[in-house]
Order: sequence, then C-alpha cells, then structure tokens
Amino acid sequence: MTKSTLNELTPQQRAEALADSLTVQEQAEQLKYDAPAIPKAGLPAYNWWNEGLHGVARAGTATMFPQAIGLAAMFDREQLRRCAEITAQEARAKYNAAQAHGDHDIYKGLTLWAPNVNIFRDPRWGRGHETYGEDPYLTARLGVEYVKGLQGDGKYLKTAACAKHFAVHSGPEAERHTFDAVVSQKDLEETYLPAFKALVEEAHVESVMGAYNLVNGEPACASEFLMSKLREWGFDGYFTSDCWAIRDFHTTHCITATAPESAALALKAGCDMNCGNTYLHILAALEKGLVTAEDIRRACVHVLRTRIRLGQLDRTEYDDIPITDVSTEESKAVSEECALKSAVLLKNNGILPLSEDIGTIAVIGPNADSREALTGNYNGTADSYVTFLEGIRERFSGRILYSEGCHLYKDRTQGLAQPGNLYSEALAMAESADVVIACVGLDASLEGEEGDTGNEFSSGDKPDLRLPESQRILLEKLAALGKPLVVVLAAGSAVNVEVDCDALLDMWYPGQRGGRALAKLLFGEVSPSGKLPVTFYKTADLLPDIRDYSMTGRTYRYCGGENVLYPFGYGLSYADIRCTEFSCTRDRAELTVTNHSDIPAGEVVQLYVKGYSPEDVPNCSLCGFQRVYLAPGESRRVSIPIPQSAYETVLSDGSRKVAGSRFTFYAGTSQPDKISRELTGRHCLERRF
Repeated sequence: MTKSTLNELTPQQRAEALADSLTVQEQAEQLKYDAPAIPKAGLPAYNWWNEGLHGVARAGTATMFPQAIGLAAMFDREQLRRCAEITAQEARAKYNAAQAHGDHDIYKGLTLWAPNVNIFRDPRWGRGHETYGEDPYLTARLGVEYVKGLQGDGKYLKTAACAKHFAVHSGPEAERHTFDAVVSQKDLEETYLPAFKALVEEAHVESVMGAYNLVNGEPACASEFLMSKLREWGFDGYFTSDCWAIRDFHTTHCITATAPESAALALKAGCDMNCGNTYLHILAALEKGLVTAEDIRRACVHVLRTRIRLGQLDRTEYDDIPITDVSTEESKAVSEECALKSAVLLKNNGILPLSEDIGTIAVIGPNADSREALTGNYNGTADSYVTFLEGIRERFSGRILYSEGCHLYKDRTQGLAQPGNLYSEALAMAESADVVIACVGLDASLEGEEGDTGNEFSSGDKPDLRLPESQRILLEKLAALGKPLVVVLAAGSAVNVEVDCDALLDMWYPGQRGGRALAKLLFGEVSPSGKLPVTFYKTADLLPDIRDYSMTGRTYRYCGGENVLYPFGYGLSYADIRCTEFSCTRDRAELTVTNHSDIPAGEVVQLYVKGYSPEDVPNCSLCGFQRVYLAPGESRRVSIPIPQSAYETVLSDGSRKVAGSRFTFYAGTSQPDKISRELTGRHCLERRF
C-alpha cells in the first residue's frame, strides 16, 4: 500500500487492512500489553503500560506535579490542562529517546493510563489521592481538561489518555479481587458514571480501563451493563483491563472456571487489551469455540487503530521532540505554581503570614525533610526536590532549628532506641523557638494501592482519619508548650490532626518544589487559594461501611453536618475577597468579585444548585466554578455557565428528567452550608430560579 493511498484511509480503515494482513495468532498476540514486533507488517514491539497521573511516571526523570488530589484543589481547568500538556510533551520526548535506542520496555510508551476519575466517596480509600475528589461535576470538568491536554489537537494523538477505573471502584483495596460493588441505578447515573461519560463524549478519550471488582455481580472488565454505556456514549477507542484483573474471573471472583473461559468472557464483552497474561489463552479459547476469529480481529483492529492514531507507523510532528524538553525550568515553575494554587488554608488565627522579624523557627516532624511527602504515588523521579525544610531554609534568613520529632508511623526512629526517642529533642527545639512549624501527615507508604504500600493492615486503605500514633503524641506535646504552632499537613486525603493549633495548612503531596511553595505561602509572598475537593470529617466512626456503595451519608451532597470538620469547597485566604451583585438566567450566573484588601490573591468562585424534587440530592450540588486572580482593590464581573444537568433530577431507575420547577442557586467562595458560614464568616449569595 503506497503512502498516498494510506493518507486517503481513515485510522479505522488502515487498522482493518493491517489486521487482515496478520494471522489469527499474530492478531491475538497484539492484545497483550507487551505486544511483540511483527516485522512483515512494519509493527515494532510495543508495551502499552505507561502512567502519567501527575507527570510521566516510573520511567526516570520527569517533571513531578502535585498529586491529582492536589491538582483538583486548584479548581483550575486551564492550569490542569497545562500540566497535561507538559506531561504529554515529556512522554513524547522520552518515547523518542527510547525508540532511538531500541528500547520498547514498560513505561516508555505513548498510552498513558491516566486520569483516574473514580469518585473519592470514602476518605479511608487508599487510592483516593489519585482522583479529583468526591464531586462528579468537578471530576468531570477536570478530567476532560486533563484528557484534552494529554491528547492534544494535532493530526495525531500526542499521547493516548485513559479513563480509569470504569466505573464503580473506590475500595476496599484488600478485597478488590473478590468484592462486588452493589450500587443503585440512581447512584450510578448521578455519581459514578458522569465523569466517564464526559471524558468519552466531550474529550474523546482514547482508552477506558476496567476495574478489578465486580459491579452488581458482573466483572467490571466484562460487564455488559458498563460496555453498553460505552456504546451509548459513542466510545471508539480501545478498552483495557486493569492489570491481571481478567485472571480474577477464575481465581477469585469464580465466575469462570478456567483461564480460556476468562479470556473469552472479557474478549467477547469488549475488552480489547489485557494488562496481564490471561489473553495468552485466547487461541485455546478459539480452539474450544468460546470465541471466534472475528472476536479476535475486532479487538486487534481497535488496538492497531490507536497505534495509528498515535502515528507510530508514520512520520509525525512529534518525532523530533528532544529529551532536553524533559524537566525544563519552565515546567518545574508550572509545578511550583500548582503547589501554590492547591494548598488549602484550613485554619488561621492571624499568625499567618509569618512576620519577617521572627528570630527563630523550629521546623519539626517526620514530613519536614521528606521527599516522599512531596510525591504521592504513580510518580516519576524529579531532577531536583525542595522539601518543606529546604524551602523554609531558602526563604528565611533567621535561625532554623530542625528535629524529625518522630517516625512517620513507628514508635521510634532507631531500632535500639526507646519509644519516642526524638520527642525530647523536638520539645527542646520548640522551647527555643519563637514559632513552631510542625510538618506531619502521611505518604504513599501509608495510603495507596494494594501491594504498593507498607500498610499491610489495610492493604493501602486507612483504618481511620487520625494521624499515626507517633505523630499524635508529638503534636500533643508541642501544643502543650503554648508556643505559636503552625501545622503543615502532607496527605492525600482527609485527616483530623486533633490539636488546637494556630494555623493549619494542607499541602497535599505538592510535587517536587512543594517546599518552595510552602515557604512562599507561610511568609505571605502568595496567599493560599486552594479549596477542598473532599469533605474532611471528624471521625471515621460515623461514616458508612467502606463496602457500602450507596451515596447515602457520603460526601457533601448527602451527608449531614454533625461529622463534618471542614466542608468540600472550603479554604481560607489572607485577602478579604467578597462576592456581590449575583444574578441568574437559565443558562448563566453572573456576580461581582472584589478584593477589599491590599494583598493580591487568587480565589475560586463556586456555584451550587439546590432542587426541591423528592429525589434530588438532600443538600446542594456544585454546578460551576471559576478561578480568578485579583489585584489589591480590584473588582471583576465573573460569568459562569449553568449546565443543563443542574436542572435535572436522577430518578430511582437511573433516568434523568427536569422533575421540578423551582431551583435555588448559590454563589460564593464556599458552599452554602452552615459550617462553611461559621468557618468563613461569609454567606453565599442566593437566587431562586
């Protein structure tokens, strides 16, 4: 086939012609994530497994952005797309370099298995920090931007994004290979499916990955219900299993008896790609009559189509992107800007920003000088890191006293020492300082994916919302001194620090320059402007069982206020920013936002809707947001589109309709709940429509 002929064919037509030039065995071999080369067809070997959750992961040096939950806290579509664009550029640069050296290994490809748009419905779920939080609207809007940034808008896909894990997946990690997530049609349509639908219909995501667990009795990687949704939305990419999930069909879910049966069930349902090795049994399934040659061909066409869309068989505009485009100064500056925008100021009695006249600062805690506190999981390797301690040292010219204080979770830092061996040092440092900055929290060794953490007691999930005991004791001792105490939290989920401190700043896992961002925030060079993408609860004891996938009692849309510590959408600022002159039409909300202080600051304007139909969510729902930046004294008119979904009620059968004629819209810098009003001293503006 000539080059001119190829140019006249669509990727679908080229994939069909290429597949038809292969034997059935060769077609089947292309359905495993580590696909072999087929020289006669001009197909190089290709490993489909690569990660790009917050920068290119697991393949050496790359720009490391804040973890996904921190990126969500920015409430900033444009900034998130910029992160994805940089990630795609670096993935191409690394791919080009690997190809030039004949390297076709894992984590070197252009198929990035990100973003994770599962709903962070339970704060104990270890993988929640990979997501964009608990709200389906926020998750969908941010996920769409990330996919568009990864895939680009050129003739070829710059990289191929992946919406995962389709679709009802958020713990428990220890049971994910056996668990059946039983969920109502209403919760599916209202909470668990909207982000996936948006990524398919709006962003044209190239890939969807199934989950490990069952969904209402069907394996997520071979669910007729879930696959029917993809067909309904017009998905035309490739579907991949999660890694070794198809093996679970016969080993743990026990819905099939043999590996060939599992391979056949997945393939016939529409799972094109197997991350794992069960598709080694496809030819055996063919011999047994469990699948047809056309089933194999169809899946092969789908995966080849993606490779063609990526331009792997052509010369593309991306082929000359050099390795020097990786981890540039500009990219690292974007990572730092994200860390600044994502930090959420949860409490401040006026101690922040810190005065430049402080004589001595004590920086204490296991996350103070920890690189792991910056990274989260599914991360790459930065070419440089700035820990919290290092960032404060860069910024502050006075005396800094440092003590690790305690181990992250063990009762001592040295095996031969007594429990609490560093408490005395930490207290002595604190007593000698004017201000204490306690850097506490978690890292990906405590919250994360099953098998990837040292958290063997919960396989990555958290047992509760408390700090590890070693850190609780440390904070209690520091608080008892009566010194000015600023707590800096590094974690990917809701944590109750349980002490009365003067200020509490949540940094999430802020990326490679997190320490530099922290210092700028502490000393007022930048005002905090992040908002919580999840609810912070007081205790896990009042939450529903993590195995219960009903939304009742979960997230800001459904929970009562008695267990809420800090609400979704909440975050303080150093500036005095107020909203006025709120008006609504059916399609648009407008309001004026004014900075009444002499501090330049970012702010997130939030729009919520409350319906009054019996089947509407009991509280309110986010339906719009806009990040703004205001100079001192600046006033700006902000316009936020109102989506049609704001007026729709999801009925018990999963259908949508405009069930009511009365709606209230709320606009402000938080959600309109009582606790947000008490914490901020501000009321949201409201209009009935």
